[in-house]
Amino acid sequence: MRRMRLVIIGGDAAGMSAASQARKRLGRDVLEIVAFERGHFTSYSACGIPYWIGGVVAERDALVARTPDEHRKAGIQVRLRHEVTGIDLDRREVVARDLDGGGEVKTHFDHLMYAAGASPVTPDWATDRGAGIFGVQTLDDGAAIQEWLARDPAPRRAVVIGGGYIGVEMAEAMVRRGLRVTLLEKSDQPMAKTADPDMGALVRQAIEGLGIEVRTGAAVEGIDTEGGRVRAVVTPGGALPADIVLLGLGVRPNSALAEQAGLPVGATGGLRTDLRMRVEGVDGVWAAGDCVETRHLLTGRPAHVPLGTHANKQGRVAGINIGGGYATFPGVIGTAVTKVCDLEVARTGLTSKEADSAGFAYVTATVASTSRAGYYPGAETMTIKLIAERRTGTLLGAQIVGKAEAAKRIDALAVAVWNRMNVEEMTALDLSYAPPFAPVWDPVLIAARKATEAVHASL
Repeated sequence: MRRMRLVIIGGDAAGMSAASQARKRLGRDVLEIVAFERGHFTSYSACGIPYWIGGVVAERDALVARTPDEHRKAGIQVRLRHEVTGIDLDRREVVARDLDGGGEVKTHFDHLMYAAGASPVTPDWATDRGAGIFGVQTLDDGAAIQEWLARDPAPRRAVVIGGGYIGVEMAEAMVRRGLRVTLLEKSDQPMAKTADPDMGALVRQAIEGLGIEVRTGAAVEGIDTEGGRVRAVVTPGGALPADIVLLGLGVRPNSALAEQAGLPVGATGGLRTDLRMRVEGVDGVWAAGDCVETRHLLTGRPAHVPLGTHANKQGRVAGINIGGGYATFPGVIGTAVTKVCDLEVARTGLTSKEADSAGFAYVTATVASTSRAGYYPGAETMTIKLIAERRTGTLLGAQIVGKAEAAKRIDALAVAVWNRMNVEEMTALDLSYAPPFAPVWDPVLIAARKATEAVHASL
């Protein structure tokens, strides 16, 4: 077998998962692997950044699953602080710029793995990062925030713009660091893309319980700076004092470089791939992670769901195929989980708004229950909401808001959504029971019963 070279753009979850899988299947004598990473780290947990900043995780290095040196020992040439600036598909080469030493390198590839990730949505008024305005996407971003918080005088007031996963998690992190925090969200409730308004109201209560001021329906007009530091966030209702501003407005796929090279980009802004994670219509070019769009299994529509779970799975699939094997990534159903202090928030499938957009007719059922038998010490309350198709009863989505042992119940519901179960079938699920772990009727089963009643009533 002739010697080949795999070039990887992006050294985090998707890119390095692909590299590791390809290396397992093709030895060093057959496959040379070169990975370009513009940051200082490889293979780290971006999801853990808020917990490191908030002090729940003590050390930055605890978030790093595999260092550059560990990858190099495995035969992967990792080139840190190198940003790929050009892709020539005809010549089969990439151009990378050394961000520290200057100069460019051109590298030929037989296979190209595009895993450039995503970048925080940053309005024009928030581009002055040196003033204390931060997105939260990479470990380098987290390090910059830590450095800013350690400045003298220490920041005392934080404004978080955006009430999604990152915004809520960073608001809690700032509280843990002793800052006064205001959370701005343009929708009626925090986590509006994750949960229906009634469930979002429960999340808001928990956020406010931390002492965080929550302003919904809030617009931002700009940011005032003075002497190289942020001083206030300007809103129609007045200026909010701030010593640090954190952006939680979502992310966009880093697909511009790929699009410039002529690679296909979809409606979501992510690269289009086939089931094997090969970029559509281009042999030897693969993509995975936050820079791609994927298929939502319920709606059939393209979706951009930037989560580390998908990035690792997609990278693994690409690496297997690069190495001569066969694997596919079928799509996503939107399962996710987070926490606000001791409140856990989870969802899978579609929210009511998403079900409306997809054209489903549906019913909903919401129940309150406990995580354990009511008489057993430590039992905590939770609320579960199910969304089921009106005629068939097929489970379309689920949301959970509750305390200890609540959120991971979403996994059972995700399996039901994935396998197109109807809620009546779910009432007979053989779920485990013992007083320390669940009531005799698990909250999932109670919700399924109530949803079944709603389906029958709609016929």
